[in-house]
This record gives sequence, structure tokens and C-alpha cells, in this order.
Amino acid sequence: MTRVRHLLRLGDLGREEVEALLERTFALKGYQRTDVPHASLPGRILGLLFEKPSTRTRVSFEAGIYQLGGHGMYLAPDQLQLGRGEPIADTAKVLSRMVDGLMVRTFGHDRIEELACHSHVPVINGLTDRCHPCQVLTDIFTWYERRGPIAGRTVAWIGDGNNMAHSWIAAAALLGFEVRLACPKGFEPDSPILAEAGDAARLVGDPREAAAGADLVTTDVWASMGQEADREARDGAFQAYRVDAELMALARGDALFMHCLPAHRGEEVTAEVLDGPQSVVWEEAENRLHTQKALLEMLLGSGEAGRG
Repeated sequence: MTRVRHLLRLGDLGREEVEALLERTFALKGYQRTDVPHASLPGRILGLLFEKPSTRTRVSFEAGIYQLGGHGMYLAPDQLQLGRGEPIADTAKVLSRMVDGLMVRTFGHDRIEELACHSHVPVINGLTDRCHPCQVLTDIFTWYERRGPIAGRTVAWIGDGNNMAHSWIAAAALLGFEVRLACPKGFEPDSPILAEAGDAARLVGDPREAAAGADLVTTDVWASMGQEADREARDGAFQAYRVDAELMALARGDALFMHCLPAHRGEEVTAEVLDGPQSVVWEEAENRLHTQKALLEMLLGSGEAGRG
């Protein structure tokens, strides 16, 4: 039996696979815009397990599998026995006998790892507290579509050393660009993740140093889901880490601005930047759909998917 492929973190893909995924995403986006039929996954069923709320992740995967000829099945914990204490392993064994793939959006990364360990079908990480590989793949595609290969470029990450920061660190190591991370003291990325990236990732204290000469500036909210209780403390610590026009002016003149959304205008980014000419956040959001479709083809259409 062919070994099942999962996407739990970006490192589960090789560089050539990411490059092929970008090319396929470009083609799929073109097919949709010109109404070219591309129902490449007829009859495939994707289970969508959400333990965290979502807009872009849910809509992109649900619409994406439908456009590829399959069906998406939304699964909320309070509507499953998982919400009543059924072990993750048992849930995985049952679901993977009924669907062709699982997309999971949850809190602790250990939860998705356990689920994948007991799943007979591909498991896709739609977000965990540790990383968000689908979003960073979309961001890389958005760059690729506008500017070409990202190798040799410089990305400035401003703000929390969270799951998105971790994913940018992994992307830099895999694809050969530099990411400079400006994070408040006490909110840095996990040290082992930084260490794995070697010279590809550099932690700096000053947002201005991170942004200076950067090709791309990106950020995220100051308090992610599950961190609401720390919001007041975070607001105080992050005041100097707002992306505004002055900070963007330090980057290259043609630098792009990205944000995974939702954004809080006036907090981590000003409205002037978010809605300004260097911002590609709306293209970035749309591209979740096209990147997800390419990823579903890669994992569910390779012959490795199938109910156990």
C-alpha cells in the first residue's frame, strides 16, 4: 500500500514540489477565470474539521473541492462525538474510512499530528498554533504571481512570533530567501524553529531594521485566536510594531505588503497601508482558493488518497 502523504507543516514538501505547486496554482487560477473545466477530483470527499473559526480557510477549501468536482463536508466538534470525549485516534480511524482527505483547523499541533498518525487518508493542516502552511504557500504564490521566484529576496516579518512567523521561517529555509523578524521581547518565534532555518532567518529587535530594503513586508494580528485573555498586555508590548507608511517607506520602493487577514486597522497595520497601492491582501485572500485547489490535486489526486 502506498504511504499516505500529509501536509502538517511546510517541511513536508520539498522545494521542487512547492515550485510545481506554484505552477499548478497559476494554471488553475487561469482556468477558473476563463471557465476552462478542471473537475480533476470527481467524487472525492473532503472532511473539513474546524475547532477554530474561519472565513478564508473554510470557504477556499469548500469551494475548491467543489470546483474540482468533489464535495466538502463541514465537521464541527460540537456536532461530532469528538466534542463528547471520543479520542482523536478513534475519530481519525472512523473518518478516514468515509472520506478521501481531511482538512483540520485546530489549536495544539499535537492534535493534528495524532490525527494524521491514525488516518488512512491525507491530512492537511488548515492552521495550528505552531504553523499555517496553507497560508504561507498562498503568500509565496502571491509573490510569485507578481514578482517571480522569491529566492534571494528579503521578507520582513513585523510583530508576533506566531504560527505565521514560524511558517515564513520554514519557507525561507526551503526556498532560499531571507526573513528578518522584528518581534517584541517575550514574543519571539520558538527557538528550535529559528535554529532549523539557520542563516535564512534572522531575529532583529527593531522593526525599522527588519523593513530596511525589504522586498516584502508582512504582519499578523497582535492577539491570535485563543490569546484574547492576553490582549491588553499584548497591545502594550506591540505599539512600536505597527506597520505604517513610515515603516513601509524604509522597504524597497516596489515592496509588497501582505497580511493573512482578518486585519485590525490601526493596530498591527494602518488603514493607509492595508488599503494602499503596495498592499496585495485581497489578491492574497483570493489566492487561498487557487492554492488550495492545487494542494488538493497534489494530495488527493496522486493515487495516495483513499479510504482505509
